[in-house]
Amino acid sequence: MSTALDVDNVTPPRTVVDGANEKPPAPTATVWLRFRSFIWDSDTHLKSAEERRLLWKLDTAMLTCLCLGFFCKYLDQSNLNNAYVSGLKEDLGWSGNQLTYATSLYTAAYAIMQIPSTLIVQKVRPSLWLGGCELAWCALTFAQAGAHNTSTMYAFRFLVGIFESAFFPVGLYLLGSWYTPTELAKRTAIFHFTAPAGVSFAGYMQAAVYKTLNNHGGLEGWRWLYIICGVITLPCGLLVFFVLPDHPSSGKRWYLTDAELELAQERMRKVKRTPTNGLFEKAVIKRIFSNWHIYLLPLTYIFYGLSCAGSSYFAIYLKSTKKYSVELVNILPTFISVIQAVTTLAYGFLSDYTGSRFWFTFGPMLFGAIPTGILAVWPQNYEIKIFAFMTLGIQLMTAVIYSWWNEICSADPLERALVISGSNGLQYVMSAWLPLLIFKQTDAPSFRKGFITDFVFVLITLALLILVKILHGRELQERALVEEEYLDSPRTAEDSLDKKDTIKNQDDPLQPTTVLETDPQERSFQGLHR
Repeated sequence: MSTALDVDNVTPPRTVVDGANEKPPAPTATVWLRFRSFIWDSDTHLKSAEERRLLWKLDTAMLTCLCLGFFCKYLDQSNLNNAYVSGLKEDLGWSGNQLTYATSLYTAAYAIMQIPSTLIVQKVRPSLWLGGCELAWCALTFAQAGAHNTSTMYAFRFLVGIFESAFFPVGLYLLGSWYTPTELAKRTAIFHFTAPAGVSFAGYMQAAVYKTLNNHGGLEGWRWLYIICGVITLPCGLLVFFVLPDHPSSGKRWYLTDAELELAQERMRKVKRTPTNGLFEKAVIKRIFSNWHIYLLPLTYIFYGLSCAGSSYFAIYLKSTKKYSVELVNILPTFISVIQAVTTLAYGFLSDYTGSRFWFTFGPMLFGAIPTGILAVWPQNYEIKIFAFMTLGIQLMTAVIYSWWNEICSADPLERALVISGSNGLQYVMSAWLPLLIFKQTDAPSFRKGFITDFVFVLITLALLILVKILHGRELQERALVEEEYLDSPRTAEDSLDKKDTIKNQDDPLQPTTVLETDPQERSFQGLHR
């Protein structure tokens, strides 16, 4: 398999005659550009200065907004577990499965709004929707600091789940609307990196808050945790309103010129990623639900997501050993997140570099069978169990799997939105009730049913990933045959005058666009995953 960096061996671009015009030659690659191609986008030296400037603006604006917002989302989501082991359990009198119920209420609410959010942003500017949602959950984060009974905390957790649900699926959808296959996985990895970073930071922050602010001003340490979290979230929500770009077709921002928006739209046309038109046409919906994408891709992600549940119970296991202080019970589980952060970035960069999505989803899951299997067996040896908990994060390859889903569904924006939100939402639907059966607090710390079930889910995920690869490979082969047949057929004069050199289905504007004449950069896009 050739990598995306294998550009020196690509033949020069063919000249396309359009009247008297010819395609400009590819930009000259300097040593610095080739170095940037090695450490960043593998086709950087094939891009024009204008395209590199556009990417710099997008990286600075979009990634900053999405990463900060997602960081705040996970900071709040993980704070419930941190607060639970830092005084909330005793203050609210949680002696049974209240933590499980509170988590399930959040998860259920989070699942409810996944698909609606991605549909809403087909018609509403994503910056307005995400900014409003973030400010709403910021207000509710402050409110959780004042909860004095279980029912109030349940209500707050449900509402927080409603508003936080939009950020991840809409963020993934936006990334797929602006970035090409040689760029997408690493940006998605950076975006997803902030999830374990938020979880890790929450643990350190709770430990510091408990040590320095517990009972300060008459408030317990876990209440201060929510106050500080709200203070961090507020400016991030405002940033989304004013900086986050919307769709390339309607993404005008003060830092993007008209020429840059046109370039962004052209980049998406080259990789056959159709822009949204905000319409939910019956023919399009019928086609989506007659395709295997809408069924198999979310199913694969559901089993993958459920297989990663075990890491959430590390703090509870540590507390059960009675070997550690409250500070260490908060800090030690952050090592899982540190490992997740490193591997998430590594998988994203290597996936873009090699052009392979399959091996950087299948490989991590294959390794994940080891620690998950250890916890399923639950050996007596303490060190082996600690090793298993610590290394559970290595199987986290969410960034790459969503980049793959974005590209498989690139020809239809509505399908792409439904697959992404359906994958995440349905996985949360399952997570809302399954832990009530297999991860009961009364089964702590071994959670025998839970860890055995996780191990089975890992094996199912491996099988489904292989099936996705086979079916997607067939699609690519069929598409290549159609393009080859068209290229070999007689061309009319009208075909030659088509400025974009494309074939379009006139009955359905969302059908894939076939590029006839390609430059080396476009060929590197088309070569991915073959």
